[in-house]
Amino acid sequence: MTETALYVVGTGTALPGDPVDNTTLGKVFGISEEWIDLFVGTRSRHFCWDLGTGTLTHSLADLCAEAAGRALAGSGLAPADLDFLILATATPDTLLPTTATVVADRLGLSHLPAFQLQAGCSGAVQALDVARALLAGGHRAGLVVGGDVTDRFLDPGREAVSLPTEELVNYVLFGDGAGAAVVASEPVGEAIAVRGLLHRFTGRGRAPGQIVDWQGVARHTAARQMLFEDYKAIEESVPAMASEIFWELLTASGWCREDLDYVLPPQLSGRMTARITEHLDVPELREVSCVADTGNTGNALPLIQLDRLAGELGDGERALAVVVESSKWIKGGLALERVPETEGAG
Repeated sequence: MTETALYVVGTGTALPGDPVDNTTLGKVFGISEEWIDLFVGTRSRHFCWDLGTGTLTHSLADLCAEAAGRALAGSGLAPADLDFLILATATPDTLLPTTATVVADRLGLSHLPAFQLQAGCSGAVQALDVARALLAGGHRAGLVVGGDVTDRFLDPGREAVSLPTEELVNYVLFGDGAGAAVVASEPVGEAIAVRGLLHRFTGRGRAPGQIVDWQGVARHTAARQMLFEDYKAIEESVPAMASEIFWELLTASGWCREDLDYVLPPQLSGRMTARITEHLDVPELREVSCVADTGNTGNALPLIQLDRLAGELGDGERALAVVVESSKWIKGGLALERVPETEGAG
C-alpha cells in the first residue's frame, strides 16, 4: 500500500462530440439494438471520429490536453508548479513522438519528465503509483492523465455479420475519452488523500482476457485479429477479482466497511458493472459509475470516476476505487478520503 503522502488536488474529464446511443450505433454497424441493450447494457458512448465517414474529429492528444487543462484549472496550480507528467494509454496517436510529450507541449510545459505508460484499464492506478514514487523522491506536484481512442480499430465499413464474436463485442463496448488528475505531496484546497494504493500483476500462466494488436501495414493480414475479447472469461473472473481487491484494499488501509461512504466499481460495461456491484454486496455504499454513459474508455475510466467523485465527496468521507484489467489480469485500487484544507498545515 502507500505511506508516501499523495493528494489529488484537481480533476478533469474530456469526452468528444455528442453521445452516440444504441440506436445510432446499431444502424451504423448493422448490430441489433436489442442485442446491445441485453448483452452490454451501455446506453451511449462518445467517439473521436465521425460515424458516417470515419473522419477523425479529435486526437488522443486533444482529449488528454483538454482533460488535463480542466484538472489544472481546478487545482489552483499553475503549469510552472508541475514537476512531471505521466500519461497512460493503450492507443497513442503515434508511436513517436509520444502522446505524453505532445500533451506537455499543448499545456505549455517544458523542462520536466514526461512519461508514457502502455496500459489498459489499470493504467490510471499504474500512473498514480509512479507519481507516488516521484513525489517520494522530492517532487512537489505533477499531472496524471489517462485516455484512449478507437478510430484505428472500429471500422464502420465492415459488416457485423463478418466479425467473430470476440471481435464484434468491442464494437459495442468501447468509447473515446480522457481523464486527468493533478497530484501533490501536500494538500491544496479541497484535496482527496490517497490512503491506499494497490497495483499487482496476477496473470502468471493465464491466457489474456483481451488482446489489442498493433501491427504496421506491412505485417497486417486478414487472418490476424486486431481485437480479441474473451468475454466469457471476463464474466467468470472479474466479479470475484473485484471482491478480492475491495477487501484487501479495505484491510490494508486499516478501515472497516462501516468507514466507507462510496464505492467506485470496475467499469467494463453497464451490465458487467452492475453484476460486479451486486457481487460486492455493499448496497449501503453510494456507487460512482460512468461506463453506461461513456462506454469503456479504457485508461480514462478510473480518472473519470475520480472526477465525478470529487464533486460529491464531503469532508471526512471515504471511498474505495476497484480496478481490474483483464488484458493480462491486473488488480488495482485506491483508498480515498476527502481531507479538510487544514491537513498537513504547520
